[in-house]
Amino acid sequence: MSTVLATYNIKGGVGKTSAAVSLAHLAALEGSRTLLWDLDPQGASTYLFRVKPKIKGGGRKLVHGKSDVDALIRGTDFEGLDLLPADFSYRHLDLALDEAKKPTRRLRRVLAPLADDYDYVFLDCPPSISLVSESVFEAADALLVPLIPATLSARTFAQLLEVVGDGPQVMAFFSMVDRRKRLHREVTQAMRAEHEEILDAAIPSASDVERMGERRTVVERFAPRGRAAAAYRALWREIRERVRS
Repeated sequence: MSTVLATYNIKGGVGKTSAAVSLAHLAALEGSRTLLWDLDPQGASTYLFRVKPKIKGGGRKLVHGKSDVDALIRGTDFEGLDLLPADFSYRHLDLALDEAKKPTRRLRRVLAPLADDYDYVFLDCPPSISLVSESVFEAADALLVPLIPATLSARTFAQLLEVVGDGPQVMAFFSMVDRRKRLHREVTQAMRAEHEEILDAAIPSASDVERMGERRTVVERFAPRGRAAAAYRALWREIRERVRS
């Protein structure tokens, strides 16, 4: 049975895709059968894995059960890591879900036939509060939530916890952290003291993370000794342990 982990935040530009591809790669590197589903119509994860962002039949047929999900999955350059690519039609995925019966269960139904094929399924989600996000909450065992160390993050995170309610487990982590900045240190310390959902591992503000788009691969591949690669490894260890417990 697959463990479904969704990288999600209400806000964009917080390091969600970088985390999704890095964590999925690390899971596969350990020998776990891993799938990443790029649900964002912008297709950043799909781009990083050098796959064409196109789903035959689009998002509507997929969520309505009229596409064979197995036939849509593509391999990546990494052994044990597959990709269900993004499609630009995903920008209308809310409308497609709204047309379906029990719309919030549709993503879970798409993944159901794959439950025995993968150990981990990662969902790289678009930033929104919508039917898509509600469907993600139904499908995911845990939400992996990147947080920017800024004052407004506390408010945004509180809103997210309220929206999720009794849904999936929430594991948040700080992203784009510059420990030279006093505000970053104060925000991370204060929010960790208030929220047990926030992990100890944090992703630094590092050029290696920004270079992933240029290199079109994970930081572990081109800068394994750097701070960013070490931070993603620490983050994955912590997530993996919390999932198991």
